[in-house]
Amino acid sequence: MAVYVGIWALLLALNIQAGSGQMVQMDTSKSGFVGSQVELRCVFSNSNPPVKISQVTWQKLLNGTKQNVAIANPALGVSVLPPFKERVSFKHAAVRHRTPSLEDTTIVFSNLQLSDEAAYICEYTTFPAGNRENMVNLTVYARPMTRMTLTTPTIVARAQKRKMTVATCVSANGKPPSVIKWDTRLKGEATYQETRNQNGTVTVRSNYVVIPSRETHKQKLTCIVTYRNEKITDSVVLNVQYEPEVQIEGFDGNWYLNRQNVQLTCRADANPPVTIYQWKLLNGSLPSNVEIKNNTLFFKGPVTYDLAGTYVCDATNGIGTRTGIVDVNITEKPMAQGPPGGVIGILGGVVAIGLIIGVAVTVVMVHRRQQKTRTETDNDLTDLPPAHKPAPPPPKKKNSDMKGHLTSDDIQNSGHKDCDVQYAELDTAALASSPSPRSSAHTGPGDLVEYATIQPSSH
Repeated sequence: MAVYVGIWALLLALNIQAGSGQMVQMDTSKSGFVGSQVELRCVFSNSNPPVKISQVTWQKLLNGTKQNVAIANPALGVSVLPPFKERVSFKHAAVRHRTPSLEDTTIVFSNLQLSDEAAYICEYTTFPAGNRENMVNLTVYARPMTRMTLTTPTIVARAQKRKMTVATCVSANGKPPSVIKWDTRLKGEATYQETRNQNGTVTVRSNYVVIPSRETHKQKLTCIVTYRNEKITDSVVLNVQYEPEVQIEGFDGNWYLNRQNVQLTCRADANPPVTIYQWKLLNGSLPSNVEIKNNTLFFKGPVTYDLAGTYVCDATNGIGTRTGIVDVNITEKPMAQGPPGGVIGILGGVVAIGLIIGVAVTVVMVHRRQQKTRTETDNDLTDLPPAHKPAPPPPKKKNSDMKGHLTSDDIQNSGHKDCDVQYAELDTAALASSPSPRSSAHTGPGDLVEYATIQPSSH
């Protein structure tokens, strides 16, 4: 009896040791998109000799709660429980045979739903080794619905220059949430908003805000949605309506008498296009020789002074009315045609600067030459012998003696050989003996000053 018990214990120990080599092989994680199909692998690695598989059970583990999904039993067959019955099946048909093969009990999820996201346990019940299990984490992604729309089909540029939302980009019901960016040359700003839905998805919304103007018309606006590793782009072109931008063309500043074939044209950039052009002349009526065709004034016949004035063009579209103005002046003769005014101004400036520099250099050279001449003269006088040097000047008198005029006696006392005095006497006599240009009568000393300062008109 004791020997029998010992043999039984040995066999049991061998079975347990063999059972330690059993393993349930599964992936660590799997993922799929809503509506797609995904396989959850479960393979039983048996021992040698193999153990008996009594049952395989798939369970969903969510928030600590287990829920049976599918069961495979050698005696009872296969059973898939609600709510998975229509969407879960065993991959291998051998599992469903009367004598099933349960080593590979991989299941297939079809039409995947967000609610399928959870951890799934594959449990093998064996004899005599007991239970063996493993677990896989299933992640379900939701591809977002992306769309880009204009806020309004027609955007109107107002004079108040107010900001407004011109386009909206939405990435709805995505899991994980998307990232939205804008690509455009428009100067504007974007706003972002995320909304978490009850099913676990996220809706991302972004608005693009600008100040509508003529410059924003026909500008392209692109929305870039990044979802995981995918990029989804959508674009719109803005249709901005604005008042006319008016400009009058045709007056070149050279309308002269008898010139032929002159005209004025009213150009307007507008959306929608201009429907009405109206011409008028400020402080008067349009000339009688004017013919109006659409947006152009044709002046028949030669140019006369009657064409001068301020011409006004009013251009109107569905948004508003804007005005263009031009002042027309008439000259007697054609204006000289030459190089552009800018070139003439530059050349004139260069010539003027050259003249100024030339005059300054001349003045400096003359001044230096005079100084050099005076220096040489002084040096020559210094080198003369004492006999040839001029007589020294008379001694200066006191201030009291200089108050009155010099008399003839004073001149005689100063020496008749003084060269300066002799030259003074000769000049005075010559001037006194010459007649005045205004009168043949003799002029006195006082008239000599007036004659010297006033120049004849003929010079």
